[in-house]
Amino acid sequence: MSSTHPPVRASDGDRDRAISELRDHAVEGQISHDTFLGRVDRALRARSRVELTDLVSDLPPSSRWRRRLTDAVASVSDLTTRIETAWRRPRLPRLALPVDSRTRYVVGRGSECDLILTDLTVSRVHAELRRDSETWLLVDLGSLNGTRLNGWRLVGPARVREGDEISFGECAFLVAAPVA
Repeated sequence: MSSTHPPVRASDGDRDRAISELRDHAVEGQISHDTFLGRVDRALRARSRVELTDLVSDLPPSSRWRRRLTDAVASVSDLTTRIETAWRRPRLPRLALPVDSRTRYVVGRGSECDLILTDLTVSRVHAELRRDSETWLLVDLGSLNGTRLNGWRLVGPARVREGDEISFGECAFLVAAPVA
């Protein structure tokens, strides 16, 4: 009587490695964009490591020097992005949180908004700042280009503090201390 073991279940890490290998081969022109997309879809649905191995088994082995060169370029690109972000952040216009008794401020392009931004990436009624006891919450109101807090797109209300970077579409601000 032979015992067969079930295939080893694919982990998220296994999927990430397979997709990364597929991406590298697509970048090097060894597989077409359509093939890449089809295999990524199959990788995301794979239940076992065997299925993931089959997705990359027909691909030529990646050369070490290409992998190192690609990693070096990615590192330089990441460093450049970080430097640009650090350089840009202190130059952002300040947005001082109000200290009056109002609890809601609407931001957008529309004339009925409390803070009117004329940039076309800002929706007519884009977001709102809500006072909740002693803190402020930032809420996106279904804008097309999104509202971001410290680079993260909002999917729900988020607490805003002094020093945070908030963006309405492409309009970015640095939150400053409340002005009396």
